[in-house]
Amino acid sequence: MDPIHDRSRSRARSTGWASLTHRSSDTSLRPGSASKRAWLILILTTLVGLILDLWTKALAFERVVGYPVQVEREQVLQVPDLGVLIPPHEPVTVVPNVLELTLVLNPGAVFGIGAGKRWFFIIFTVIACVVALTLFVKWTRAKDWVAHAGFGLIISGGIGNLYDRLLFACVRDFIHPLPGVRLPFGLSWPGGNTEIWPYVSNVADAFLIVGIVMLMYHAWRLPDPTKETADQDPDRPDAETKAG
Repeated sequence: MDPIHDRSRSRARSTGWASLTHRSSDTSLRPGSASKRAWLILILTTLVGLILDLWTKALAFERVVGYPVQVEREQVLQVPDLGVLIPPHEPVTVVPNVLELTLVLNPGAVFGIGAGKRWFFIIFTVIACVVALTLFVKWTRAKDWVAHAGFGLIISGGIGNLYDRLLFACVRDFIHPLPGVRLPFGLSWPGGNTEIWPYVSNVADAFLIVGIVMLMYHAWRLPDPTKETADQDPDRPDAETKAG
């Protein structure tokens, strides 16, 4: 055997082993479930998000109409049109054509999808929170704080709306972005609405959307595992060349 070639191969193997040893000792590459910091970010984000969601819902239903609006579970279950449970009122303009506040009781999911299927969404929300927690444990590393916060926002949004469905049999909505801003070129949504954003939602819905965007960003930044494995393989011909 060529001794020069043999020394190059040995040096490459040593380099690969040193790299793997360094990676295993890097605490930022530990699983998220093994990191106190990761759990702290997840728990704090979930708690803060849940508190903000429930507080803003209570505040909106206390002040937007001008007096507190009480939502009774028994009435919600008996009335086919939840609009009759909200007193007629003028929306509160926060920023013209950007944000206004108006009270809506939503019997469905995000943006009113699936009205009348409350128990389906209760079960779905519980499953989604369990899946999010499982992905946090299995998919994230200690340094992936964006993903940890994203999962916290998703869990807090899910629990916030789950709380409403269990306590009130509906979800309290009050945020209407871009009121009065119309779709271009005369376009309209199914049903004839021409506003760019015809939906009234809440802080929990916003957290769900932001959390999903954060997880998409995290997934986009993940390295290609096949490329990473190939770069660490000391038996590759180019690895031997670089080592020599």
